[in-house]
Amino acid sequence: MLFSGEDRDRGMASSLAEIGSPDQAVDPKLAAETWARVKRRLRAELGEDVFTSWFARLELDTVCNDCASLTVPTRFLKSWIEAHYIDRVLSIYRSENDSIGRVVLAVRGAAMREPANNAARRVEETHPAKSDSPPPRPSAPVVAVRSADTGELSDMAGAPLDQRLTFEHFIVGRSNALAHAAGDRIARHDGPALYNPLYVHAGVGLGKTHLLHAVGHEARAQGKRVIYLTADRFMYGFVASLKAQTSLAFKEKLRGIDLLIIDDVQFIQGRTIQQEFGHTLNALIDSGRQVVIAADRPPSDLESLDERARSRLAGGLVVEVGALDEELRGAILNARIGAVKCAHSSFDVSEDVIAYVARHVSSNGRDLEGAVNRLLAHATLTGMPVTLDTAENAIRDLVKNREPKRVKIEEIQKLVASRYNVSRSDILSERRTAAVVRPRQIAMYLSKVLTLRSLPEIGRRFGGRDHTTVLHAVRKIEKAIGDDTSLCDEVELLKRMLQD
Repeated sequence: MLFSGEDRDRGMASSLAEIGSPDQAVDPKLAAETWARVKRRLRAELGEDVFTSWFARLELDTVCNDCASLTVPTRFLKSWIEAHYIDRVLSIYRSENDSIGRVVLAVRGAAMREPANNAARRVEETHPAKSDSPPPRPSAPVVAVRSADTGELSDMAGAPLDQRLTFEHFIVGRSNALAHAAGDRIARHDGPALYNPLYVHAGVGLGKTHLLHAVGHEARAQGKRVIYLTADRFMYGFVASLKAQTSLAFKEKLRGIDLLIIDDVQFIQGRTIQQEFGHTLNALIDSGRQVVIAADRPPSDLESLDERARSRLAGGLVVEVGALDEELRGAILNARIGAVKCAHSSFDVSEDVIAYVARHVSSNGRDLEGAVNRLLAHATLTGMPVTLDTAENAIRDLVKNREPKRVKIEEIQKLVASRYNVSRSDILSERRTAAVVRPRQIAMYLSKVLTLRSLPEIGRRFGGRDHTTVLHAVRKIEKAIGDDTSLCDEVELLKRMLQD
């Protein structure tokens, strides 16, 4: 039977239609640009604190047809965003790209972390034809907690202690000596809890997590029952226990230990979870069990945390780990280089190079470790000795991209009060005299410019004022700076004093 060319074309088109066209992936560059706009809008609409807590680690995986696939590092983040924010994410995404009809969340490396039955279910839903293939085996670390009543081991989804982070490898300097002494004393103490709770706060990379792990290791060596949890782990464990209707058992496991360590407590969110955190805190402290907490800010700055929990945290020993001084940075570099030389015996760094790196990489310990890795890469890949010139090239990005000093609202209030001969309580008060109003407005302006706090948060920190009051103050100072050169110079001087 013969067919015309037109019939043949129609037949081929029909066959292709039956087979189906392949998925159409979006240009990765365009997808990345769209995703960057989406994240900027999320930050602007939800505020810095909410964005940092829930969306900072949200990443774009792929965009295919009408579906945007996003990933997060933990199952808890996935379930929380799906329950509370997925519609908002989709709405913003569609406003930036109207072809997007769905947003799908997945856990990065989920095949390694999920329970086997969940992984198998996901494989069946995604690839029905391959449902008979064996599911990935779970490899999530589990901390075993011994029940105080039964003495039997019970599974608790705690985080493991890093074997490298011990007191032996903790470098002590002026900035962390008090925190180290308190942690060491608590870990070795045999008797009623000390300084309960111990609350350690510090910026990124200053050693608070190392200290917490070291306390956990030493306490276990003393025979104590210890559990270490990140805020994510605590929240996930509590939510999972609610779903499984085992919340009572979850509470008893937490309260049947000798030492509870919780890291990054600033990320604990949700009214019910915060209440349970407060109840657990009270139960442990009241029964003489030790609690050690770490965060990136003091208890009074945890504005999203329940007020009673903040008060309880502030009632113990609150210790700040300050910035690393040059001497401490040099000691950390020597320790890191010594550890690397165990594996690379030919790796040699002169004292001059160590002093140069310690002087210029001043932000945090992680950057110091990054500097050592760069020097090692140069030495092993080029076979050339490490000199000052090579060190300068290797750490250039670490010096250039160094994070600015974090300014706190309390520091702004104290400095402005001192500068204008008023008290900090005057600035926070309801007084409306000119001698107080102008310093208060300048302090509000500097808080908006030098911190990431929102207007409502700044208002709360200035005696519980409304955000419109803060906005009025900011606009008034902005206008005054433009009109008054001396005031402009004064405000710039205050900025430099706060940032130095």
